[in-house]
Amino acid sequence: MGGKWSSMDPSQVEVPEIDVLLKRDPYLKPYENEIRKRYALFKDYTEKVEAGDNDLDKFSKSYETFGIHVKEDNSVVATEWAPGAQELFLTGEFNGWNKTANSYKKLEYGKWQLQLPPNPDGSCPIKHNSEVKLIIKSHNNELLERLSPWATYVTQNKAESATYKQRLWNPLPENVYKFKHPKPKKPESLRIYECHVGIATQELKIGTYLEFARDIIPRIVKQGYNTIQLMAIMEHAYYASFGYQVTSFYAVSSRYGNPEELKELIDTAHAHGLYVLLDVVHSHASKNTLDGLNMFDGTDGCFFHSGNRGQHPLWDSRLFNYGEYEVLRFLISNLRWYIEEYNFDGFRFDGVTSILYHSRGAGQGFSGHYDEYYGLNVDFEGVVYLMLANHLMHHLYPEITTIAEDVSGMPAICRPVSEGGIGFDYRLAMAIPDKWIKLLKEVKDEDWNIGDICWTLSNRRWMEKTVAYSESHDQALVGDKTIAFWLMDKEMYTHMSVLSPPNPIINRGIALHNLITLVTHALGGEAYLNFMGNEFGHPEWLDFPRAGNNDSYHYARRQWNLVDNELLKYQFMNNWDRAVNQLEERYGWLHANPGYVSWKHEDDKVIVFDRADLTFVFNFHPTKSFPDYPVGVKTPGTYKAVLCSDAKDFGGENRVDVNVKHFTVPEAYSDYPNKMMIYIPSRTATVYAREP
Repeated sequence: MGGKWSSMDPSQVEVPEIDVLLKRDPYLKPYENEIRKRYALFKDYTEKVEAGDNDLDKFSKSYETFGIHVKEDNSVVATEWAPGAQELFLTGEFNGWNKTANSYKKLEYGKWQLQLPPNPDGSCPIKHNSEVKLIIKSHNNELLERLSPWATYVTQNKAESATYKQRLWNPLPENVYKFKHPKPKKPESLRIYECHVGIATQELKIGTYLEFARDIIPRIVKQGYNTIQLMAIMEHAYYASFGYQVTSFYAVSSRYGNPEELKELIDTAHAHGLYVLLDVVHSHASKNTLDGLNMFDGTDGCFFHSGNRGQHPLWDSRLFNYGEYEVLRFLISNLRWYIEEYNFDGFRFDGVTSILYHSRGAGQGFSGHYDEYYGLNVDFEGVVYLMLANHLMHHLYPEITTIAEDVSGMPAICRPVSEGGIGFDYRLAMAIPDKWIKLLKEVKDEDWNIGDICWTLSNRRWMEKTVAYSESHDQALVGDKTIAFWLMDKEMYTHMSVLSPPNPIINRGIALHNLITLVTHALGGEAYLNFMGNEFGHPEWLDFPRAGNNDSYHYARRQWNLVDNELLKYQFMNNWDRAVNQLEERYGWLHANPGYVSWKHEDDKVIVFDRADLTFVFNFHPTKSFPDYPVGVKTPGTYKAVLCSDAKDFGGENRVDVNVKHFTVPEAYSDYPNKMMIYIPSRTATVYAREP
């Protein structure tokens, strides 16, 4: 099946719950016709799939057909889509690298199929882990070497070549990893630990799946996170791309081990109750031809748009043609593959802005005006691909979570497809880390605009959930700095010992690091994300081995010894991060209504807000402490501190006695009918709960 999509008359299409969307946000009313058009195209896509493949279930499990498969009788059936090819061959160790000995039969709609019988002794003609290659005869009569787009295992031998080789992964049944532990339920509060297996080791090397399972998962659980987000899993030829220049979409990276070892990692995570997300890259693909999708069938426009539309202007990569039936098959099946084969629980979609707009977000600033989200710049085919992906995944897997990395803020991206939305569960709150870095780089502490901080942390669409984070992997990369490094920089090399004299830069750094963590966690969204190592203020940047650093692994690792050493102050930030996660587990503010900021004072640099029956009090002032500071509360009673950043365990000065009880008086203050008087030292955060 191939070809483009037709479109129905939008006014004739019923969007089941569009009235709910328009009632929630009346400003969308002028764009109702365009919302209906998106839904009409979505229906058109699903109906065409049902006509071509009978049902979406079969369509979305096309990995069972495409690629190279060993049948029960040890025969081999291989199927590919290469509409621009003149002929197709399979070669490899199994046939002595004879390029044209085993030819595919041409089928309808650009498909090709090859069948190889078992050997006379009944064994498979292609041995497990042996190398194979596709040979594409182009219409220029060239014989092009390619890897199957559906390859499930590819390896690299740097001594021979940087190019990846496809290997048939077909282990004996006893060597296939069998999952032992049930999947955890979707957490009400997502506390996400964003991690990269390769850099998770402290050694000067690439870490492995099994090392991560053994050494890192217990750390994550102890730290109070309930979700991990694995980066750079889909195979990518260039390690320093951080996994974002994908070459083989169905192959998990062999740098860290084999497919069975990744299964063991995920099963270990599930055994510890961790929910596992995959960082999935469907927004673009590597330009590689020998081991990527580019020019697969000898033409510019097989999986991608041809010409300029198929080139990303900033990423030097190829852009998928989401309107092509077989591309949809490839991408939708890719999502199911990772759930069915590896037991992933959900996805963080990278580069969603590039999928949504013809501009790919390059050089475009989004002001928030709704005209930017509707009109000619919107790539309808990309929008509808995301609608289809979210609709189908949520239909098949009710416990799944999908997260959009979208910088534009498109309305309804996190509303169900039935409302005319795009169907994600969460979007990343990308403005928050930008705000913190801008403040740390450009503004003195005493000039921080408290109202602006509160606005950035609370400015999100009602009933569209966001993942808050103060920094992710983006801020950790070479060329930028982590928050800890912006705060403390070179002093981290000389004054992080608990035995060294107090240092004002380190004291300030730890105090603000803790405040930024908590205010982002508690006010910024409905989920929280941290990049591995940032919870203890990992020093320095992240720099993968490359030509520019003589292939060094010095900065491509995590120095766990720093937080494990009780004589170093990294433990204070780590203790605070763990205590915040544990408090959230107890009170559940991430799945409560958004926080209500009842007090923000520019001169005092004080913020007070309520969320999940807790009162959060922050004093960002560099020098001023406030005795008997009035704080308004809704419910009268006795309040007590349940967390305070000024405790010694968190690098504080123990100025707050957390055992002191605070009694309310019935005097109105800051929109509330009651108030209590508290002590707020400078650069501290304290959380109060009412005693039952």
